[in-house]
Amino acid sequence: MKHIAVIGSGLIGRAWSIVFARAKHHVYLFDNQNSAAEKAIGQIEQGLSDLKQYGLIEESPSVVLKRIHACKSMEQAVSQADYVQENTSENLDIKQKVFSDLDLYAPSDCILASSTSTIQTSLFSENLKGRHRCLVAHPVNPPHIVPIVEISPAPWTDSTIIERTYEFHKSVGQVPILVKKEVPGFILNRLQAALLQEAWRLVDEDYVSVEDLDKTVKDGLGLRWAFMGPFETIDLNAPGGVADYAARFGSAYAEMMSNVQHPTWEGSLVKKIEGQRRNILPFSRHSEKELWRDRKLMELIAHKRDKHPSD
Repeated sequence: MKHIAVIGSGLIGRAWSIVFARAKHHVYLFDNQNSAAEKAIGQIEQGLSDLKQYGLIEESPSVVLKRIHACKSMEQAVSQADYVQENTSENLDIKQKVFSDLDLYAPSDCILASSTSTIQTSLFSENLKGRHRCLVAHPVNPPHIVPIVEISPAPWTDSTIIERTYEFHKSVGQVPILVKKEVPGFILNRLQAALLQEAWRLVDEDYVSVEDLDKTVKDGLGLRWAFMGPFETIDLNAPGGVADYAARFGSAYAEMMSNVQHPTWEGSLVKKIEGQRRNILPFSRHSEKELWRDRKLMELIAHKRDKHPSD
């Protein structure tokens, strides 16, 4: 049983607290906003109840919740920590200050990981004495339901720290991947960006409506991608595997994407897409739909536990 510190009690911090506590680790939660960590405990309890309903935790929510402790200071949260997961604002100055404090307060062998979606490890750790123990462990929102974690070290992150982080996330039920060298946006966001850029262009140039584009993913590509990656998909979509697929379709895809210019996400295009979405989903139902999404994800994760024997 490890001592895990979670810094920041917003949506991601609360979700990480669930991930670590359900794996039977004690979690010490700190937020620099007054009483935020204490208030987060009630929200975490609701998340645990939802997981229990879908069979995604074995213990009762109250038992798991007892492992999560709200702390009054960062020093209290991290002074005995084996692992720290930071979840503060996407602001480089803030990250640098927080990691400077973590480097000061945490034990010398403690791993210091950030949940950042956009800031590379080298940018917030370069000037730290303990920079060798810093890296990014980027989740997908919400990590207590979606298990992927992108482990993205700096060039100077110690290899044992990378290995320990990777194995730790496997041990708590996540699915870690290694980003072999730093790249803006890591892997998942870059894949998402490629699809979104083309989605915005297709709507901007009136090839398709927002609603029909979403149908194309959720009732088409998304059904495959819910249980197979893109390379798995094309490997099975040609009799001779990936090489056969490349020979058959490579030139067509190259021509399809040649000379493509993607629009900027601003002005009239944003109004167009926002307007179509609000016709489909009024803001009065937005929170309700977020809850529906999370519960559908829980159903999917529960279903995916039944994997093919060769997986």
